[in-house]
Amino acid sequence: MSKQRAGLFIAFEGGDGAGKSTQAARLAEALESRGLTVLLTREPGGTPVGEKLRSLVLDHGHGEIDAHTEALIFAASRAAHASQVIRPALERGDIVLTDRYIDSSVAYQGAGRALGEDAVRSLNEWATSGLQPHLTVLLDVDPAVGRRRRTAGETAEDRLESEADEFHLRIREAFLELAQRRPESYLVLPAHDSVSMLSARILERVDTLLAEQDETPAGAPQARATAVGGAP
Repeated sequence: MSKQRAGLFIAFEGGDGAGKSTQAARLAEALESRGLTVLLTREPGGTPVGEKLRSLVLDHGHGEIDAHTEALIFAASRAAHASQVIRPALERGDIVLTDRYIDSSVAYQGAGRALGEDAVRSLNEWATSGLQPHLTVLLDVDPAVGRRRRTAGETAEDRLESEADEFHLRIREAFLELAQRRPESYLVLPAHDSVSMLSARILERVDTLLAEQDETPAGAPQARATAVGGAP
C-alpha cells in the first residue's frame, strides 16, 4: 500500500491588483492536471461565515469600521477558515492554495492601519492555532499599477482597495519586509512579469516542494504547516 501524500499549504500574497487570484487558479489547474487533489480557497471567506464577514468588511455601505474591528473581523474569518477548511484538507493530504492568509492582516492592519505588526500576528496565530504555510508566493506590485489594473474594468474598488496609494505603499513595504525575514519560506516575484512567466516560476518552486516531500521519510516531521507562535 502506498503511503498517503502529506498535505501542502501555499499562500498567495501581495497588494490589490497583483494577480494573486489568477496565479492561484493557474497553479491549481496545473496540479490537478497531474491527478493531484487541490483545494483553492480565499480570504476573507472560504466558509459560509467567512463569506458573510467578507461582505461586511470589504463592501461599502456598512458604516464606519475602525481599525481594531477590521482586524478582528479578518481574524474571525481566518479562524473558521483554518479550522473548518484548511486543516481538514491538509490532514487528507490535499494541496491547499489560499488567496491571502495571515501576512495580509500583518501588512494591511498591522502596517497599513498602524496597529502594530507583532500585535496583529499574535492575534492571527492564536486564531489559527499557529497554522502556517509551507510556502508564501508574494506577487510584488507597485500601488499605482495595482490601481490601474483594478479600475480597468467595470468592477468598483472595494473598501480597502479604494484607500489612498500611501496606504497601499505601506502594505507593499510590509510584505517585502516579511519576505526578507524568512527568504526560504517565500517566493517573491514581480507582478509586472507576464502571466505565463509567473505561472512557470511558481510551478517550478512547487515542484521542488513536492519532490522534497516525496523524499521525506515516513514519520518524519513536516515543516511549517504545524508551526506555532513567534514572529518570522
